[in-house]
Amino acid sequence: NDAEFVPRLRAILGETGLAPHLLMLELTEGTLMKDAEQSVATLCNLKSMGVRLAVDDFGTGYSSLAYLRRFPIDKLKIDRSFIREIPASREAVEIASAVVDIGKRL
Repeated sequence: NDAEFVPRLRAILGETGLAPHLLMLELTEGTLMKDAEQSVATLCNLKSMGVRLAVDDFGTGYSSLAYLRRFPIDKLKIDRSFIREIPASREAVEIASAVVDIGKRL
């Protein structure tokens, strides 16, 4: 949410010589949804730089699938609460499978 984050990161990548595609930033679902419109703009700027993006703890917040579709995300990290009961719970398997399928399709 810091307006200076993207320019500062761009400068750091330039100073260090790190290729942007080697950097993956993890953001929690809750952080993204605090200001979803701003998050979309920031994530698009990061993606245009070549930075990779992951959503951590996916499924614990109140994410909107409409926004999830707009976020240029490379990886969804399913929250542990969805996979903890696998394989003991058929419902846990079904939910985790559905989340994986949604992630692949979006």
